[in-house]
Amino acid sequence: MRSYSLLAPAKINLYLEIVGDRPDGYHELVMLLQSIDLADQVDLRSSSTDKILIHCDNPNIPSGKENLAYRAAELMTRQFPECFARYGGIEITLHKHIPAEAGLAGGSTDAAAVLVGIDLLWDLGLTQIELQDLGAMLGSDVPFCVAGGTAIATGRGEQLNPLPDLENLYVVLAKYRNLPVSTVWAYQAYRQRYYDTYLPAEADWQARRQHIHSGPMVAAIAHRDHVAIGHLLHNDLEKVVFPEFPKIAHLRDTFKHFDILGTLMSGSGSTVFALVESQTQAQQIQQQMQTAIADPTLDLWISKFTNTGIRLASTVN
Repeated sequence: MRSYSLLAPAKINLYLEIVGDRPDGYHELVMLLQSIDLADQVDLRSSSTDKILIHCDNPNIPSGKENLAYRAAELMTRQFPECFARYGGIEITLHKHIPAEAGLAGGSTDAAAVLVGIDLLWDLGLTQIELQDLGAMLGSDVPFCVAGGTAIATGRGEQLNPLPDLENLYVVLAKYRNLPVSTVWAYQAYRQRYYDTYLPAEADWQARRQHIHSGPMVAAIAHRDHVAIGHLLHNDLEKVVFPEFPKIAHLRDTFKHFDILGTLMSGSGSTVFALVESQTQAQQIQQQMQTAIADPTLDLWISKFTNTGIRLASTVN
């Protein structure tokens, strides 16, 4: 029976700016997104049943419709019912390395891998753009996770424009194991506190562009200026997450004591990363963090920037 194994990289935000509300109820965002080589492995195989089955080596990850990977498979069965009838159900096994509720798009990248995997299993021949359009039906980060690399994301995060690949950059990721942050809560809290700074939803894009501050970071990426990138790291959501979760703020403040390019919370948290230019530097920062914060619930990872999204690990026919 045919099966595929795919690698699903995490993402970090180098920049996150909230512009205002959208007519659909989401936030209008400007984000600069980057894939890193911390990745889940997603195995897919056809089954002889008409069911979608999810297995995961992390017992805390749901296996039903709460799981975005499940919803990705369900979406494909609705979009391509004839293929579903021909090939049968799908069995999905998630080997989790990306922590949950961490601002690293762990659920979104698994969903992206399911879309790519079913495209292969069913010989659909979908283009990357078609896969990204399907991904946008599931969540704002899914389209980026399909393609990966370095990109500017606008709209609610689903409108993507690729940027030059960034190479030879590493991050040290720090996250308290038992300190998740809800993305929904973070955006709601930001809206409640900063709504008076929002541009009106009916304002045209040209008017909104005048209030967007991402230009210097885009230029720094285009010139591959690592020092400038480190200085320009920005995330609006830090303003609501840090007061509510001072331990997360403390991670950023601790990173600042070390020799790094810059530090930032990724997405809605709770992961904070430090940006450096070599694996050796990353290992030194990791050791310094372990010494500075002697907390057994603090997890630290080293990861490298990557220019790929979902990619094939292996296949069995």
